[in-house]
Amino acid sequence: MSPLVAWTLLVISGLLDVAWALSMKQAQGYTRPGWSVLSLVLLGLFVYLLGQTLRVLPVGTAYAVWTGIGAVGTVALGIVLFNEPVTAVRLCSIALVITGIIGLKLSA
Repeated sequence: MSPLVAWTLLVISGLLDVAWALSMKQAQGYTRPGWSVLSLVLLGLFVYLLGQTLRVLPVGTAYAVWTGIGAVGTVALGIVLFNEPVTAVRLCSIALVITGIIGLKLSA
């Protein structure tokens, strides 16, 4: 697997992580069967893809970037979909995470 493919899979895995977090919220403590099954499928997919990327990418960098994608994406969609608060501190924190992701990507 080339580094480009690994980075692509890492981004896809991060986006699946966001989808997983949102599906967990919709599963309401795994009391809604359809959302619960979707949540578990997404979990399996993102873990598999993350594992594949670790064959090529440094574990620390890959995990930090993956976590950052998941965190930023989940916060952003929480704001858009669930009316979660938008504060200066939250926005600055997201900017710091994005800066860290860019820094790790550039250093890899």
